[in-house]
Parts: sequence; C-alpha cells; structure tokens
Amino acid sequence: MAKLRHIAMQVPDLERAARFYETCFDLKRVHQAESPIGNAIMLSDGVMNLTLLNFPDGKGGMKNGPDWAGLHHFGFVVDDADETKARIEQAGGAFFMTLPAYPGVDAETKYKDPNGVVFDISEHDWHQAGEASARKA
Repeated sequence: MAKLRHIAMQVPDLERAARFYETCFDLKRVHQAESPIGNAIMLSDGVMNLTLLNFPDGKGGMKNGPDWAGLHHFGFVVDDADETKARIEQAGGAFFMTLPAYPGVDAETKYKDPNGVVFDISEHDWHQAGEASARKA
C-alpha cells in the first residue's frame, strides 16, 4: 500500500519559508541539503515531510523562475517500486527521471501523471521527525 509522505514546494527564500512553517505549525527541521541540483530544507510533523526547495542560478528543476513559490511535486512511499511502476504506466502515467545520488539528497524516481503533474515514488521514507524517523514507515 502506498503512503503519501512527502510534499515539495519551491520557494524563493528557504530560511524565511522554513521559519514560517516552524513557527506556525511547529514543524521540526530534520535535514538540510545543498547540491548541484538545488538546495533544500526538510521539515516534518513526524508523519509528513515538507521539503522546501530553492534553485539558485537556475539549477535543477526550477519552475517558473527564481521568485515563484508553489507546489513542486509530492511523493509516495511504496512497498515495491517495480510493481508500482507497472501500475503507473498501465494507468497512463509515465517515467520522468531518477534523481542522481548526491550527499544529503533523497534519490527517488519521478513520474508524471496523465495531467503532467510530477510525483515521486520511493521504497524509503523521507526524513521525518520523532518516532517516524525510521526510513520505512
């Protein structure tokens, strides 16, 4: 059974956005990454991972320019990536890309649904706070 565990948003200012979600919703900062494909601050409520993304100098997967903020993608933890891939493709979804492995970056496989919306699947969980920090929820 797939579990929705990850939402990623592109923001123009990582620290400002992180402080907002920490202050308003008591999310905990669980990880931070800088890489050639972009930068991220990961927050969690213990169940869901909210990853804030920023792409300085047009790196990686920037959408709509450096000042844009909004939903970038979301992700599911799945029991069997190969089985899920087959189900995605049978239902009209398509493989998009696999993130390269960089230190601090969760490597997951990205797909597009029939409307072109990007989502991830992974057999491991994203960084979480508290009891849910086990890599497989």
